[in-house]
Amino acid sequence: MKEVIAIVRINMMNQTKQALTDIGIDAFFAHEAHGRGKGFINPAVLDGAQQGYEEAASLLGEKGKLYPKRMVTVVIKDDLVDEVVQALIETNQTGKPGDGKIFVLPVTDAVRVRTGEKGIKSIV
Repeated sequence: MKEVIAIVRINMMNQTKQALTDIGIDAFFAHEAHGRGKGFINPAVLDGAQQGYEEAASLLGEKGKLYPKRMVTVVIKDDLVDEVVQALIETNQTGKPGDGKIFVLPVTDAVRVRTGEKGIKSIV
């Protein structure tokens, strides 16, 4: 089993849910998240500063600012990883900074609380 964690833009959440559902992934979690990548400057703020808006110029000093995102988590069988990752990329890739990140981690076990089923049986 694998856990796929995707960090996506808030405005892409509906498309992301639909993409997962379209490939047969109906069970997943979505969490509110805040974070930032390597880039320090929001392009919209930079544009505002270049146009002379003092508010925008003052924001440029906030290098540590965190931006709202969504974190989608799904635990799947190993053979579905490539399909899930590809669907997430196709749905969220704009070619601009902030498109997100995908992490794939091993899951050693899972237990369905209601029935006590363990392993792969608990997620299918």
